[in-house]
Amino acid sequence: MNGWLAVSTSRERKGKAARVWPATVCGLALLGSPLASAQVLMLGSGPGGAVRMFNTDMAVMEMQEARKDLPCTVNPSAKAQLGFDLKFHAGYDVSIPMRDLAGMENLLTILFRVTPENRKDEPVYFTQRVKVPSIEEDSRGEAFLQGIFDIGEGKYHIDWLMRDRSERVCSFYWDTEANLPPKDKQIALGIPPSGIRPSDTEQFREEPPVERNAEAPLMVKVLINFAPQNSRSATLLPLDTSALVSILRTIAREPRIHRFTIVAFNLQEQRVVYRQEEADRIDFPKLGDALNTLKLGTVDWKRLASKKADTEFLTDLILKEAGGENHPDALIFAGPKAMLEAPVPNESLREVGEPEFPVFYLNYNLNPQFTPWRDTIGHAVKFFKGQEFTISRPRDVWFAVSEVVSRIVKSRHGKQLRSASGN
Repeated sequence: MNGWLAVSTSRERKGKAARVWPATVCGLALLGSPLASAQVLMLGSGPGGAVRMFNTDMAVMEMQEARKDLPCTVNPSAKAQLGFDLKFHAGYDVSIPMRDLAGMENLLTILFRVTPENRKDEPVYFTQRVKVPSIEEDSRGEAFLQGIFDIGEGKYHIDWLMRDRSERVCSFYWDTEANLPPKDKQIALGIPPSGIRPSDTEQFREEPPVERNAEAPLMVKVLINFAPQNSRSATLLPLDTSALVSILRTIAREPRIHRFTIVAFNLQEQRVVYRQEEADRIDFPKLGDALNTLKLGTVDWKRLASKKADTEFLTDLILKEAGGENHPDALIFAGPKAMLEAPVPNESLREVGEPEFPVFYLNYNLNPQFTPWRDTIGHAVKFFKGQEFTISRPRDVWFAVSEVVSRIVKSRHGKQLRSASGN
């Protein structure tokens, strides 16, 4: 697979905010490029496979000596980071002086091998080709590349090389590690120990089948606000989407939940983007297609006429979804902070009455110390005597959903006991 090289000068790099790795970043991320093609597994890579490589490339890897015929600087991640998709992401940054790429169009070929410490006979190979445009001889600054791959818990050794059409080689070697702290060992990760995968850019891929627990099946309704952390942002960043999708996937993987009603909405546009009624699985591909219709940053002038339009939308949504005859076993709100100018009126919430089911709020907030107060949805959930959970780290998703399901089961059991006793 091919990708175009994106370049930037040192001056352009100054003042940039610190980068946060979204879980969905895949393969070779090129600074300044709108799209980056994924690194791919080489044919025959994995247990029992036979990878076909040039002898010269294999010799470079086996030498284990860093080379800089093609000058470059590699900065690897010594420790993998857990993403909201509950996968560990490892990777590297590469910089190349522009003067060393000057001339006619070029092609950079990147190869690297990832070997688990406890399975040294099962290395996994990746490859990537990057097109380099014509560059002036007096160009200054550097070109920057970024690569990311996914791993399970364990220790790994990486052999990395890059060569151009002139067979100039840059090579580098390092070790990386992925592990959960002891208090988080019960988290079900997306990749088994010593597993190695190319990072997946498709956030809305179909969820694999789940073996459901036949005893006391649960039904939940999830109202999820697909919106960016920054309410003024005109785009839904991959990091934000990843966190929100991760909440849904964690709920979808819970074996005690058999039926799902999903209501995806956006407060900025004041509309329900996607709805799925009492299904036995969450249709992620259709949800992804629906979210592509979002046009953040463009607001209908009619909505601007009322400062309380967003509150009115949220109020109507709560009244519709929390009321009605078909009661779920739980109502779950999810999304980033929704700091609206006006709260949902208590008199409107009283129309719902006291819910016959528990209410929860999974509040996605990367910086809770900056906005520690309740938002508009949080106040409504408190009115219903619900429970709010803050999601600021990947581990929070797993523990919050586990606690939510535990409380749903207890609530349902309590209702059954009261019903049996005639109260």
